[in-house]
Amino acid sequence: MAKETFSIEFAGRTLTVETGQVAKQANGAVVVRYGDTTVLTAATMGKMSSGDFFPLQVNYEEKMYAAGKFPGGFNKREARPSTDATLTARLIDRPIRPMFAEGFRNEVQVINTVLSYDENASGRVAAMFGSSLALAISDIPFDGPIAGVEVAYIDGEYIINPTVAEKEASSLELSVAGNINAINMVESGAKELSEEVMLGALLAGHNAVKELIEFQNEIVAKVGKEKAEVELLHVDEDLKAEVIAAYNSDLQKAVQIEEKLARESATKAVKEAIISVYSAKYENDENLAIILRDVAEILEEMEHAEVRRLITEDKIRPDGRKIDEIRPLDAEIDFTPRNITHGTGLFTRGQTQALSTLTLAPMSEAQIIDGLNDEYKKRFMHHYNFPQYSVGETGRYGAPGRREIGHGALGERALEQVLPSLEEFPYAIRLVAEVLESNGSSSQASICAGTLALMAGGVPIKAPVAGIAMGLISDGTNYTVLTDIQGLEDHFGDMDFKVAGTRAGITALQMDIKISGITPEILAEALAQAKTARFQILDVIEATIAQPRKELAPSAPKIDTITIPVDKIKVVIGKGGEQIDKIIAETGVKIDIDEEGLCSIFSSDQAAIDQAKALITELVREAKVGEIYDAKVVRIESFGAFVNLFGKQDAMVHISEMAWAHTDKVEDLLKVGDSVKVKILKIDDKGRVDASMRALVEKPEDYVEPERKPREKRENSSYRKGNNRHHNFERRERTQYADKEEVKTDKTYPHQFERRERHHQLDQDFPELSNQKPE
Repeated sequence: MAKETFSIEFAGRTLTVETGQVAKQANGAVVVRYGDTTVLTAATMGKMSSGDFFPLQVNYEEKMYAAGKFPGGFNKREARPSTDATLTARLIDRPIRPMFAEGFRNEVQVINTVLSYDENASGRVAAMFGSSLALAISDIPFDGPIAGVEVAYIDGEYIINPTVAEKEASSLELSVAGNINAINMVESGAKELSEEVMLGALLAGHNAVKELIEFQNEIVAKVGKEKAEVELLHVDEDLKAEVIAAYNSDLQKAVQIEEKLARESATKAVKEAIISVYSAKYENDENLAIILRDVAEILEEMEHAEVRRLITEDKIRPDGRKIDEIRPLDAEIDFTPRNITHGTGLFTRGQTQALSTLTLAPMSEAQIIDGLNDEYKKRFMHHYNFPQYSVGETGRYGAPGRREIGHGALGERALEQVLPSLEEFPYAIRLVAEVLESNGSSSQASICAGTLALMAGGVPIKAPVAGIAMGLISDGTNYTVLTDIQGLEDHFGDMDFKVAGTRAGITALQMDIKISGITPEILAEALAQAKTARFQILDVIEATIAQPRKELAPSAPKIDTITIPVDKIKVVIGKGGEQIDKIIAETGVKIDIDEEGLCSIFSSDQAAIDQAKALITELVREAKVGEIYDAKVVRIESFGAFVNLFGKQDAMVHISEMAWAHTDKVEDLLKVGDSVKVKILKIDDKGRVDASMRALVEKPEDYVEPERKPREKRENSSYRKGNNRHHNFERRERTQYADKEEVKTDKTYPHQFERRERHHQLDQDFPELSNQKPE
């Protein structure tokens, strides 16, 4: 097939699609260029699987060369996908999966490879577009196309596919996907936005999605392949009728048991008994495996049908609740000792339970994220674990899977909207949710538990956050929205719609559906029903702990901050880190200094923090005009006295500034070691400080200012001779600076140039003191 190119302008950028040039052995392949982002998508189909699920695999592969970067690590090669790549793969998988026919069991792989990356042209949007289009133009049976966009909300306006700067200014981060008729996937974080604003964003996103789908349809019409004929998993209709007639009433009774474990046990017993009957009946049949597979599928369909019938017709849920009823709630804090952990929250909703544990640390412990975007520090982490015992089963244990990563990210988005700023609370924050029991929406339970842990740990969050999962049962004409869905309703229902937020508004959304899409009316009803439920959960959370504790746990590191001038950072750090290491060794604290001069000091001992802060303050302290000091006389000269203000900072008090009355000799008023109170009058461009004693004494009414020309000559002469402590200290500092920076020009250090220039200026100003020969 010859190369074909198609282009449109979309959301302020050129979107170009190329087909027929690369990856031609795949069932379908496209190169999508959006701005300067380039993504290659290849879709392939394998043989029919014998499993009981559709084996679809979607990958989003970040290549570091796409951003002109070397991979990190020893091997310098891309290894396991980043968290962002995993979440992007899930984002693409979720709207594509419902677009395959029921009973389709052929293995399908959709591989997206990022070849070049433009941070202002979304790679995930390009990859989702490419995934749909590669499937649509291929011979793989696919009931698409679908598309997705990102939506921002700034000053009352919805922006499609925002730039990095627009994302930073936005109060909404939304990804929405769908087909031409309806939305079928939502992923969002928001800064406490109303249900009306969120619904508006969803509809704005879907309007943009329609534009992309129309573009795909044009391409498919020109280069699309004829779809292949594949075998769909169908059960024998005669066998189906036989099983339903004989065993449907038994299965119905089991399904209607309200308690989860008892219901599962009864349902399992009925199914095993039926399988045993057919195993014995057809034990000598060569198609026994197919027959038993069909029986298992029939039983699954029977259970599915009964659950949906009970809800839609009888308005009875499997556990006996009303349509909008939440299961019993319970909340607890300090589940583990506060002198060990930094904060814990235990949240229970029916048979779903999550324990969240808070850990606080210096920002040096924050996670460093090195992906296609610029490297940055991730301050807040929310990790989610789902052990097999939470559902009473055994299973594989190992690294977290895509589901765990996705649920953790959802909780992270929901909670990070209410966290204090780094300036308000300069800690790295980690929450770990352990799901102890699960029967529906454990991700939302982890959000509630996380809120409890943050408040119990003394993190000053803006408001508590609660989450709830909504469900949907629809027959195409009538529908029922369910509040607080449990596992069975999630498994056999048509929608899993998770909503988290505060009383002020929504902080996170996630929606997955199994049907082709849902309407705006359903979305509006689900959002309204979720708000009512969210407030009920917040009542329970706030009854347990009304507001964040004012103090941190005894085990948590204490912290104090000081902002130092950027040009003083090197003073605090010292040559080779010598100065900061000295402070750490002396006090036992941890110290973080960022590039903007924010210095954070951590320790479990407040006295150590105070000591370290005092040492740093002394290092960066600078005298300011108008300040008053209790100073100590360190040197006497004929024209005045040098006093030490603090640390290594001296000031000169001219003899005329010691008293309003005339002073013949400095020694008449001062001697070395005396303590005097002085006020800063002037600081020159070289940092030399002039101070006054008399400025702090009331001026006599008959005072007449004397002439001062001789003083200036003596003072400058003294500076020229270099015999004062202030000048020597300044020269030493310049020499140390030259040594540190290793600055040399013709084997002469900078301070020598500076000194020559100063002497030259003095010779010009005071020729009678010059020792240069006249021309």
